[in-house]
Amino acid sequence: MASEREALALIPLEGDLARLRADCGSCFGLCCVALAFSASSDFAVDKDAGKPCANLQPDSRCGIHSDLRDKGFRGCTVYDCFGAGQHVSQDTFGGRDWRKDPATAQQMFAVFPIMRQLHELLWYLTEALTLPQTEPIRADLRRCLARTEELAQGTPEAITDTDVAAHREDVNVLLLRTSELVRKGIGGKKKERRGADLFGARLKGADLRGANLRGAYLIAADLRDADLRTADLIGADLRDADLRGADLTGALFLTQSQVNAARGNDRTRLPASLTRPSHWSDAQAR
Repeated sequence: MASEREALALIPLEGDLARLRADCGSCFGLCCVALAFSASSDFAVDKDAGKPCANLQPDSRCGIHSDLRDKGFRGCTVYDCFGAGQHVSQDTFGGRDWRKDPATAQQMFAVFPIMRQLHELLWYLTEALTLPQTEPIRADLRRCLARTEELAQGTPEAITDTDVAAHREDVNVLLLRTSELVRKGIGGKKKERRGADLFGARLKGADLRGANLRGAYLIAADLRDADLRTADLIGADLRDADLRGADLTGALFLTQSQVNAARGNDRTRLPASLTRPSHWSDAQAR
């Protein structure tokens, strides 16, 4: 096990989330092989875990990448590995392609979903460290980030033996504290809607500044022109949520996959760390 000093040396600079963004060009198409999906509104067909998607090309590229939504693979446009794909491909397995080295395939496919969870936690912890309000717990956040990084740098065997659920619980304690520290500085009555069923809720123009929406079901919710600044959105289900004109500046723990699953337009304000999805077309502008 690496020393704390060694682990700290591996931590990315605060605010530097570049390596936690997917780089498909450096990955061996792991999300297209390792994961399973079922025929639904998100996927046109069934696929078993460990079986390459029929659209995966020999060069590990998607053959219908520009037409995924039109071809019935909307789920692929929403998924985000937080950079786990390139990490597993290039670091954990040293650039060995599972196609050319079949002996690595089963283990690589087992490591990938675990690494994805670790990278998601690294994203949240790195974000927490950029927030000035977390100064009272900065040392704890750094230690937790170091431990998460240490787990992610492990051997394939060590990674598959990782109890991610237990580690996530430890991380969540600090993420909850982060949320409390940030949101307590927001004036007015803060809404506590953790895990709430807000399916299709009419929240147009709602003042949700500093709201606790952790794990809330906001599927198809009308959030047009809503103020979600500094709202805690970790784990919130934003599938088909209408974010046209909404302000999510400074929203806590919002991820690219959540944004990709929602609907928005050029008036939707996002945190600087996220990008406007290409499918937020003019058709959603009004």
